[in-house]
Amino acid sequence: MNDQLEPDWDPRAEKVLRDPSAAYDEMRERCPVAYSDYLQWSLFRHEDITRVLNDHHTFSNVVSRHLSVPNGMDPPEHTAYRRLIESYFSPERMEAFESTCREIVADLVRNALAVGQVELMAEVALPFAVRVQCAFLGWPPTLHAPMVLWTQRKHEATRTQDRQALSEIAREFERFIDSLLESRLQAGAKPEDDITAALMHEKVGGQLLSKEKMVSILRNWTVGEVGTISAAVGILAHDLARHAELQEQLRAQPALLPEAIDEILRIQGPLPANRRIATRSVEISGRKFKAGERISLIWIAANRDGRVFEDPRAFRLNRDPSKNLLYGAGIHRCPGAPLARMELRLLMEALLERTTGIQPVPDQWPSQAVYPASGLATLPLRIR
Repeated sequence: MNDQLEPDWDPRAEKVLRDPSAAYDEMRERCPVAYSDYLQWSLFRHEDITRVLNDHHTFSNVVSRHLSVPNGMDPPEHTAYRRLIESYFSPERMEAFESTCREIVADLVRNALAVGQVELMAEVALPFAVRVQCAFLGWPPTLHAPMVLWTQRKHEATRTQDRQALSEIAREFERFIDSLLESRLQAGAKPEDDITAALMHEKVGGQLLSKEKMVSILRNWTVGEVGTISAAVGILAHDLARHAELQEQLRAQPALLPEAIDEILRIQGPLPANRRIATRSVEISGRKFKAGERISLIWIAANRDGRVFEDPRAFRLNRDPSKNLLYGAGIHRCPGAPLARMELRLLMEALLERTTGIQPVPDQWPSQAVYPASGLATLPLRIR
């Protein structure tokens, strides 16, 4: 390992935590391949990150001691599990789930309008992410509160690198999944009953999924996604609140929403980074990595790289969508992107259609989320 290297930056420095996007922009231009004690190697340029994403032989996704299906696997094992996962995000499944998602959105927007002023992250964004993910999996409303708690605890344990806490959270989640699976087993649940029951009947290589693999999949679809979706909701609402003209444009032309959402989230991403491990000695932009060293891909920096995006911090609807790394690229591109895009579109549609104005609250400022989260921790808004 590079024990003798001097750190190029400190990802936990006050100025980085205060304005992560600006700090990542500065690193991309000053030191695009940077070493730190906290993250080991970090990549900031679009070109370098794209290279890693498209070379899974050199840069492995097996980065955790805990099983992660399929995003923590490499080919050939990854291939079969990826195929299985993708089937749950088919156009047919998205169409079938849309009406349920609309009902959740309508309820949350109605409640926000009733009070007129909300702390959007706690009262809309996080409840939305939890309720939608639970509904998608066929889980009851009684699990909403535990899901919020797991999300918060996992974020804090990840931030502090508390391995004991992370292990305890993983064991707690496994016990919870055990009870869900057992209840479905006792009831003789069929694949068509809900997604959780469907997973119990899935086979890979002629073998039913092990409990460990089902727990991993369900953890990724819940605790792994809730934080990212809620962050995205906050980023989108904050951007609309600051740009009244964009609000009006999207109210008048809702068909622009899918493209507008991806562009807003390109500028201020809901997921700061993803990890890889080098499988062999390799050089990127003049810096040499050893086999086994950790690499963080700083998505936000790549998506604001002026070498790829002209005037990168400006909102534009005519950019090449293939360059946007919001959902990753290559064989590990986010399989749940169709669900995430539908969720965000429906919520933004409802917010714009059912309101006449979304505004910041005077003298009440949003607070920044702390790495490894992105976006905002709090967001006071007036909604009318």
